[in-house]
Amino acid sequence: MLLISTQPKPIWSKFTVSKLTLFKTISSIKIPSNLRTLIFICSAFVLSSCGIIPTQAESSISSVNVDENRVAIKGYDPVAYFTQNQPVQGVQQFSAEYNGALYYFSSAENQALFKGTPAKYAPQYGGYCAFGVTQEKKYDIDPTAFAIVDDKLYLNLNAGAQRVWDKDRLGNIESGDSIWLDIENKSVSEL
Repeated sequence: MLLISTQPKPIWSKFTVSKLTLFKTISSIKIPSNLRTLIFICSAFVLSSCGIIPTQAESSISSVNVDENRVAIKGYDPVAYFTQNQPVQGVQQFSAEYNGALYYFSSAENQALFKGTPAKYAPQYGGYCAFGVTQEKKYDIDPTAFAIVDDKLYLNLNAGAQRVWDKDRLGNIESGDSIWLDIENKSVSEL
């Protein structure tokens, strides 16, 4: 039996572009490196807005970037950024809740430090991309794209966004702090 669909397929259903293919294509074009970085960042923002890059879970705690299990920072240990100056994957065995999100730690010592002063170790802007906040957006993060500035943890979408954000850290922090007050309690879909 032959089934014929009466629903036309959208034209874009014919096109499947992976992130890797797109970034390889952009990388192969001969353009200045600073322009290439800007293209990468714009592409990542556009792709994440289109749902091609997995984004954070919609939840009732819109002020914190969490996954579907309410885990923040993709399970990375927020204290390790300060004590080891590097991202370290946490484990569920050592966890703590703060502002409705679950944070994982790599050790009982880091868990205890966090429980003592969670606001000191929790990432700024609820763990959303610091550069994205300056653009009035809540973008997901790559836990390896980070900076500690004035004893505060800032995370970014990827290494490209981190490089752009790093060019004017203090200006971006000032701008982000101001904008965060307006977008903190808005959901990702509202922005």
